[in-house]
Amino acid sequence: MSYQIREMIIEDYGNIIAMFQETPGISVREADSREATEIYLQRNPGLSFVAVANGNIVGCVMSGHDGRRGYLQHLVVKSEFRKLGIGTNLYKACLDALQKLGLYKTHLFVQATNHAGESFWQKQGWVLREEVHMYSFNTSKNLNI
Repeated sequence: MSYQIREMIIEDYGNIIAMFQETPGISVREADSREATEIYLQRNPGLSFVAVANGNIVGCVMSGHDGRRGYLQHLVVKSEFRKLGIGTNLYKACLDALQKLGLYKTHLFVQATNHAGESFWQKQGWVLREEVHMYSFNTSKNLNI
């Protein structure tokens, strides 16, 4: 099966959000709105990618950085296109782009209930960091941020 990886553009949003919504283990929040996604892409140009097969988006990944570390978010491949290397090639496109910016360490977050995601990342050689805990603080009354 042939596919291409290209940079994500905001016009891909409808297809991408549909994939998020139909993928177990992916939470869709207001931070995933079209407006927020457009801002994210503008702040992190050339760091998010989609996989396209037969003119349709079949996978995506978003990445960005804080100037010191890269961060991967929302690696999603449609179920019927899994086990073809698409996910691996998507995240490696991010790592290559981050490395060109001088960022050599990248983090990602996986929901504890997303066992398929955890399995994928472990098979790819990513290391579960048990010595750190993630804390969040929400300054909004909206809990779905």
